[in-house]
Amino acid sequence: MNGRDDLGAGDGLGALGGPGEATSAPLAGIVVADFSRVLAGPYASMFLADLGATVIKIERPGTGDDTRAWGPPWTCVASSYFESVNRSKLSVTLDLADAQDRAVARRMAERADVLVENFKTGTLDRYGLGYSALQSVNPGLVYASVTGFGSAGGASLPGYDFLVQAVGGLMSITGEPGGEPLKVGVALVDVLTGKDATIGILAALRAREVTGRGRRIEVNLLSSLLGSLVNQASGTLATGQSPGRLGNRHPSITPYETLNCADAPLAIACGNDGQFARLVATLGIPGLAADPRFLTNADRVAHREELVAALESALATDTAARWEAALVSAGLAAGRVGTIAEAIERARALGLDPTYEVGPGRPAQVRHPILYSDHVPRRDLPPPTLGQHSDVIRQRFGPEPLQTNETPEAIP
Repeated sequence: MNGRDDLGAGDGLGALGGPGEATSAPLAGIVVADFSRVLAGPYASMFLADLGATVIKIERPGTGDDTRAWGPPWTCVASSYFESVNRSKLSVTLDLADAQDRAVARRMAERADVLVENFKTGTLDRYGLGYSALQSVNPGLVYASVTGFGSAGGASLPGYDFLVQAVGGLMSITGEPGGEPLKVGVALVDVLTGKDATIGILAALRAREVTGRGRRIEVNLLSSLLGSLVNQASGTLATGQSPGRLGNRHPSITPYETLNCADAPLAIACGNDGQFARLVATLGIPGLAADPRFLTNADRVAHREELVAALESALATDTAARWEAALVSAGLAAGRVGTIAEAIERARALGLDPTYEVGPGRPAQVRHPILYSDHVPRRDLPPPTLGQHSDVIRQRFGPEPLQTNETPEAIP
């Protein structure tokens, strides 16, 4: 802990969410001052809230987080976009241009374990909320900054997921060969960056247990994207050549793509020669496994077009559903292309318990994705209305900032 256990379950802030409070969760007692908005930062802080941290979301008066207005679709509280990354948090509205509100924010930051922010570089410094100013009075603070392009040469550049998908190379490998570059169907770079921020925060909290000191961590959308391009980035560095768009095909494996059946496409993934032999046997064309053109994966990639033609000729004799059943029974990876609703139902059928209810009139939430070997309590609470907890948080942190000669233990 950071000497601030009184800010967790002990002072009532943790109990604001109601009976779902997870006082024995892994991050119980950790307090997060969340100055972030939109997606990457709020996604990271939501993970911390899931695991028991008390997350106080600081929002602009009147409008709040930008994503509250990013609809349709809407819920009874805000947009479903906002609700996707802000569950189990407390909301306070503070105007950082106002001296009294700024004092509340400063006092909160001086007593938090973690601060998350995604302002343009230097913005919070002007309000006395930068890392240097806070570290001197809160040496245990883990200060997490999320930017688009880093705090050096890219400090002035606005960071939006769509833009980074474009300039970061992801769109160049997404889409059909010869077709238009396409973005991924979700703000994937923001999500990946949020996960990186979570990893960095947890690592810094672990290090603090040893050293007693926090640190600043920084993640940016471009670096998180590059780190997630894995084999595509590695191949570029190895060859000096950037890959192009292959649609649903894999650059290094085949068959590992969607193939047409009599009525619909079927996703088929073969990762080794044994799986390929079982595939062609199930399709009734076992001789392909001994064909010199298809003996190894490298052979199959070199003769991809001939292989796809032969496979689709066999698949055209029946429906995607029937082929899926036959291939899965043979222990192969195959599946029809489904909708998100169908994916949720599939997860439910597999016993993954993918969603949970957060209250009357509120849509279900997708459950925290990590499974543990024993029960780990979580907060499963609805996202807050704008400023829902402002009164109690303002009362708790008061109108005046913490004086530099006060120690955390001396705070009433």
